[in-house]
Amino acid sequence: MGWFNYYGLAIMVVIMVPNIIYAVKCKDGFNNKEHNKALEIAEQVGRYACFVLMIFNIPYTYYGFWFNYAFTVYLAVDGAICLIYLIFWAVFRNGKSIVRALALSVTPSAIFLFSGVMILSIPLIAFAVLFAICHIRLSIKNAE
Repeated sequence: MGWFNYYGLAIMVVIMVPNIIYAVKCKDGFNNKEHNKALEIAEQVGRYACFVLMIFNIPYTYYGFWFNYAFTVYLAVDGAICLIYLIFWAVFRNGKSIVRALALSVTPSAIFLFSGVMILSIPLIAFAVLFAICHIRLSIKNAE
């Protein structure tokens, strides 16, 4: 895989489609009840950095797949997590609950973190951890 990750782009499209549909249908669905500006900014930095780093591999910051069949594992596991994410969106499309918040915040976090580990992308791993901590916390606070 070179500097452009077509598979990462496909993964991003798959996880963004339900979010875009939800944003169009529920204009106020993404309002934060937690008014911690630092946490919100950190989440957004982590989110957009993960988006970019899933698609673009920055030279000298990633090392590529590090074991035999890693590419196959990468596709299979990320594909399975994407499918789980889509199922969670279908199941939890209406209503708010802690379970919904956890399901829809842990799965994208897992995708970003797993992808970073599989291609040994140091920045993707770091931003995935930042995103996971902030996104899961904000999602739970918003569901309470």
